[in-house]
Amino acid sequence: MSVGEKSRYKSWSNLKKQMNDLLCDPLKGHITYFYTSYHEVQNAYGRATINCDKKELAAFSWVEMYAQERDVSRLWQAGERPSYEEMLKEKWQPACTLCEADFLHSLTVFLKTDIAASLQSENDLLRVFAYLDRRVGKRTLVKIRDDVEKLPEWVKQFYKIRCEAEGIRFQPDRTADACAGCRKERSIEGVMDV
Repeated sequence: MSVGEKSRYKSWSNLKKQMNDLLCDPLKGHITYFYTSYHEVQNAYGRATINCDKKELAAFSWVEMYAQERDVSRLWQAGERPSYEEMLKEKWQPACTLCEADFLHSLTVFLKTDIAASLQSENDLLRVFAYLDRRVGKRTLVKIRDDVEKLPEWVKQFYKIRCEAEGIRFQPDRTADACAGCRKERSIEGVMDV
C-alpha cells in the first residue's frame, strides 16, 4: 500500500474512539489499538499495534513496507509481475507482513463495511476487527469456527480471545494464552465447546 493512502483518515483519535466503542463488553479495557506516526522521519512513517492486556499481539510497521517492496522487487527481477492484491492474499497477510498503512486502510474500510461482510472478508484485518466487535454474537462466533480454522495463527488468536472472553470454551490443546485477563472460567449453557 502506498504511504499516501494513510492520508485518507482524518484523525487517529477519532478512529480509535470508534473502534473502542465497537469492542464487545468483555474486551473493553483489555484490547487496545495503538498508532503513532514518526513525523521527523521522511514520509512520516509510523507503527500500529493491537494489544491485549498491554501485550502486543500484532504489529504493523513501516519496516514491513520495505519487506513488501523487497518481495515485489525480487519477483520483478525474476520476470514475474504480481499484483499487490495477489501478494497481500498469498504472502503478506498469512505472514502478518503488513505495514501501518495497511492497518489504517483496513480500519477505515471496516468502519464502512457491514459486519457480516467483514466476517467473510479476504482481508484478515477486517476479520480481526469483526471478531472483537460487539455486533458479533456468541452464536455467530460458534457458527464461524470452521472458517476460522483455515486462517493464519495470528488471526485465530483474536477469535480465540473473543470466545474465551465470552465464556465459549476451547479444548485444552487449542486455547490461546495471549490474553489472560480476558478469560472467564465459565461455560455458556446451550453452547457447545469450541
